[in-house]
Amino acid sequence: MLDANTGQPTITRRDDYRAPEWRVPEIALDFDLDPSATRVRARLEVVRSTADAGPLRLDGGELKPLAVRVDGVATDAWSLERGTLVIALSGDAHVVETEVVIAPEANTQLMGLYASGGLLCTQCEAEGFRRITFFPDRPDILSRYRVRMTADRARFPVLLANGDPVGSGDLDNGRHWAEWHDPFPKPSYLFALVAGDLVANRATFTTMGGRDVQLGIWVRARDLAKTAHALDALKTAMAWDERVYGREYDLDVFNIVAVDDFNFGAMENKGLNIFNSRYILADPDTATDYDYDAIAAVVAHEYFHNWSGNRVTCRDWFQLSLKEGFTVYRDQQFSADQGSAAVKRIEDVRSLRAAQFPEDAGPLAHPVRPESYIEISNFYTATIYNKGAEVIRMMATMLGADKFRAGTDHYFDRFDGTAATCEDFVASMEAASGVDLAQFRHWYSQAGTPRLSASIDHDPATGTATLFLAQTLAPTPGQPVKAPMVLPVRVKLFGAESGRPLGDERLVVMTEAREAVTFTGIDEPPLLSINRQFSAPIIIETDRPAAELAQLSAHDDDPFARYEAMQQLMLDTLVTSVADGRGAHDAVIAAVRETLRNPALDPAFVAEAVLLPSESFIGDQLPVVDPEAVFRARDALRGELGRALESDWRAAYAKASADGPFEYTPQAKGLRRLKTVALGYIAASGAGDAADIAFRQFEAADNMTDRQGALTTLANGMSNTRVAALDIFYNRYSDNPLVLDKWFSTQALSSRDDTLDNVIELARHRDFTLANPNRARALVGAFSVNQRAFHAADGRGYRFVADQLIALDRLNPQTAAKLLPPLGRWQRFTLDRAERMRAELTRILETPGLSRDTFEQASKSLGGG
Repeated sequence: MLDANTGQPTITRRDDYRAPEWRVPEIALDFDLDPSATRVRARLEVVRSTADAGPLRLDGGELKPLAVRVDGVATDAWSLERGTLVIALSGDAHVVETEVVIAPEANTQLMGLYASGGLLCTQCEAEGFRRITFFPDRPDILSRYRVRMTADRARFPVLLANGDPVGSGDLDNGRHWAEWHDPFPKPSYLFALVAGDLVANRATFTTMGGRDVQLGIWVRARDLAKTAHALDALKTAMAWDERVYGREYDLDVFNIVAVDDFNFGAMENKGLNIFNSRYILADPDTATDYDYDAIAAVVAHEYFHNWSGNRVTCRDWFQLSLKEGFTVYRDQQFSADQGSAAVKRIEDVRSLRAAQFPEDAGPLAHPVRPESYIEISNFYTATIYNKGAEVIRMMATMLGADKFRAGTDHYFDRFDGTAATCEDFVASMEAASGVDLAQFRHWYSQAGTPRLSASIDHDPATGTATLFLAQTLAPTPGQPVKAPMVLPVRVKLFGAESGRPLGDERLVVMTEAREAVTFTGIDEPPLLSINRQFSAPIIIETDRPAAELAQLSAHDDDPFARYEAMQQLMLDTLVTSVADGRGAHDAVIAAVRETLRNPALDPAFVAEAVLLPSESFIGDQLPVVDPEAVFRARDALRGELGRALESDWRAAYAKASADGPFEYTPQAKGLRRLKTVALGYIAASGAGDAADIAFRQFEAADNMTDRQGALTTLANGMSNTRVAALDIFYNRYSDNPLVLDKWFSTQALSSRDDTLDNVIELARHRDFTLANPNRARALVGAFSVNQRAFHAADGRGYRFVADQLIALDRLNPQTAAKLLPPLGRWQRFTLDRAERMRAELTRILETPGLSRDTFEQASKSLGGG
C-alpha cells in the first residue's frame, strides 16, 4: 500500500497502535476447494468494542467480494478502499457474510491458500489470511473457528484444519466433506488448512493429566518411512514441556503436514502445524546429523508455540519476539537437554554471531521490539528470534531457575487466551521474582550489540584483583544515543602459575557505563575467564595475550569459555595476518595440538574448538574488509595447521572412522563431526592422498553426514575425483529435492577460484528454479554468504545475486527480501566493492513493480552509509 501523499509504501508505527473497534468472537468458513478456483464463504459474528466505533473494516488484499450480507440480507452499504472492505454497521452486534473466489495454483507468493506438489495448503503468518477471505487480519482479533471443506475425494482424500475433527462424509460426483472446530480463540495468522493425498505416521501421547492425544505426521506415501525421527521428537518435546514448564497439550489431536514449497521453516498453526519438508523428513541416507538436530529443534519449537504463541499470542507485530524469542529460548533448552549442552551453546552463539551481530552492525539494525516497519515479513530476523532468545536467557540467568519458572507460570496464567506484549512478559518476571527490571527493558528498545572492555589489575601486596569494565553501544539507524545496558556477565579467575580456580564463578550484573569489581584472596597473577556460557550477547574486548588465551583454551572449566579462548586466539592471529600479511601461528598450532590430544574431551567439543573462525566473522573484526585478504590469511593458517598436525589429524580421522554402523547418538554424532573436520585439515595440508581418502569415504559412507562431508572436501579441491563425486551424488539423489538442495549449496559454498562461474552455470541447470524457496536459498542464498566468490573484485557476484533477486521478487517477494541483506553490508567493504554493491542495490530499487518487501530492504540498505 502506498502513502497517498508521498507515493512511497506506508510505514506502520508501534506508537500508532489502537485497540480494535470491532471484535470477531466466532467465524465459520466454508471452502469449496479447487486448485484453479476455490470458493470461500465466510460468516463473521462481529461485536462493537467501543461506543464510537466506525464502520467495520475487513482486510482483503487483492480480493474482490462476490457477495456481502449483513444479518442474512444482501447489502450494498460497503466499499473497497485500497484492499479493505468497509461496511457501515448500525448496531452493536451483527453477522457479516462474504464470498470470494481465489486461485491457489496461481499463488506463487506462497502466502494464503496455495498449491504445492499436488496439495492445497496455507501460510497465514503474518498477513496471509487476507489473501483467503475478508477479515480484520491483525493478531489481537481472537476468534473461534469452525471450518468446513468440500473437495474431490480422488485428488484430495485428506482434509485437515485447526482444532479437532467434528464430522466428515461423502457427497455426489465423487466429492466429500470434512468439518473441524477449534474451541480456543486464536488470531487469523494461526488459521490452517491442508487438502491432499497424504498418509500419516500416527502415535498416541498421554498427557500428564491423563488425556490421550492422537498425533499424526502427514506426508506423501513415498516419504512415510522418513517421519519416525520427527514423531519421536514431537513426543519427547511434549513430555519435556510438561516437565520443565508445566505446559500440557489441550486438543484431542496434533497434526503436522510436510510440504515442499514453504517460505519459512515451519508454522505453529493451532493443532495443525505445517512444515517445510526439510524439517520433517530424515533417514541416514538422505539427512545429515545437522538435519536430524534441526528437525528435532524445529518440531519442538513449533510445538512449544502452543503456549508461547498460541494460547498467549502477541498484541501486534511489534511484539513478535514475545512469542519467537521466548520459544527459541525454549527450543534451545530442549536441544541442550538432548545431548551436549556445551556444544549446543557453541552452535547457538556461532549462529548469533553469523547472522545477528552483522544485522545489529548494519543498516537493517532494529531493536528486539521494533518501532516501525513497511512490511512485517522483513522482521522475521535473527534479532527477533536469536537475540530475543538471548534476552530471555539473560532474565533467566539473573532471576535463577526457580524465580524464572515462577515468572513463566505467572505469564501463562495471567495472559492465557489474550494478545500480550513484551512488557507483559517482563512485568510477569518482576511480579513473580521481586527483581526490578526497569533498566533491563533497554534490551527491547535499543538496537546494537554492546561492547564490553575488560582489563584486570592484580595487587600482590593486598592479594586483590580489580576487574575494570566499560560498556559502549554504537549508534544505529534512528538511535544515535544509547543508555547503558544491563549486562549479566559470568566471571571466574584462574591462577596464571598454578592453573587452579581462584574462587568460585561470579555473576556480575553491570548497570553503569563503567564499573570496577574487586576479588580478594588472589595470591597469584590471575587469568580472566569472562562471559562464561556466553551469559550476555555482547562483544568482549580484552588485552589478554596469546599465552593466557592458550592456557584458558586448555584448562578453563567452562566449556564455552574454553572454546571462546581458542577462537579469540585464532582471531587475534588471523586479524594480524590480514593486516600485515604475516602471522605467528605457533601459539594456535600448540593450542590446537593440546586440544586434539586431550582424551578427556568430548569429540563433538574438540571438533568445534579446532575449527577456525569463518571468513565473515574474521571480517567483522576489521575496520574495512578485503575478502580476498581474509581468505588468504585463513587459508594459510588452515594449511599450516594441517601440515604441522598432520599425524594428529590422521589419528583423529582413524579413531572417528573406527566407529560402527550409523547411530544417531551424541557420541556417534561427535565422532562424525570430528571425522569431517579432520578430513578437511588433511586436505588443507596438501597431502597427496587427501582426495583419495575423501573419495573412499564418499563411496563407502552409510550416512549422509559422512557422504556430504567428503563431497564438501572434494568440492573445495582441485582433484579429478571432484567432478566424478558430484556426478555420482547428483545421479543418486536427483529425484530427492531436499538432497539435491545439498548438491547445489555444496558447490555454491566452494572455496575454489571458479566458484562464481560454476554458480552462474548452475542457475541455468534444469533442476534449478526460483519458484521453490528451498532451491533459491540453496544456490543464491548459499552463494551470497560465500565471502570470496560473492565479493569477487569485478562485481559479477553482486550482479548475479541482484539479477536473481529481481526475478525472484516477481514470484515471491518475501523470499527475495530475505536474501537481500548480504548486499546491504556494502559499507563494510573496500571502496571498489562498496560502489559495486551500491550500484546493484540501486538497480534493484529502480526495478518497476518492486514489492514492498524488497523495497524496504533495499532502501534501508542504501541509506546505511
